Amino acid sequence: MPVPAPRRVRATAAAMELLRRLRAAHGPLMLHQSGGCCDGSAPMCYPAGEFVIGDRDVLLGLLDLRLRAGERAESEPAPEDVVPVWISGPQFDAWEHTQLVLDMVPGRGSGFSLESPEGYRFLSRGRVFDPAELAALGAVAIVTGAGFEQGELPVPSDEPQVVDAAADACPVPATRPSP
Repeated sequence: MPVPAPRRVRATAAAMELLRRLRAAHGPLMLHQSGGCCDGSAPMCYPAGEFVIGDRDVLLGLLDLRLRAGERAESEPAPEDVVPVWISGPQFDAWEHTQLVLDMVPGRGSGFSLESPEGYRFLSRGRVFDPAELAALGAVAIVTGAGFEQGELPVPSDEPQVVDAAADACPVPATRPSP
């Protein structure tokens, strides 16, 4: 039996709660995984439409702000409950083998991201897809900025998009005892 395609992006419960607070204060949101430069490689949160998506940018997924850890959507979300998560095309080429797990940690976010004054910042964690997951993803077309403009959306996944903590999506390998 073929493995269903996993999500390219998931989020921790804490990150989703911060996104809900930011949406209440700023309206609909979007995220873009920064590729570096002045803000490092942090996930950047903007009001929806404030960051211009390029034709080659890749839509990693659509976070549904109604969902809590382990839940699956039973209906389509309202547009204001959807947070698209984008990454540049070249950055995607480097990360395509990795599931991005959006997390939140204490600290000051970047100057351009909405969470900056909140005392927390978004953090990208990653989990390498296993060979079966990579094969399943290989059968699914990615959605670029150009395709999204034409109405393309990511293929739905059965995998819950929200996890209690990052370790639930990115288990830390057991450490070896000291000699």
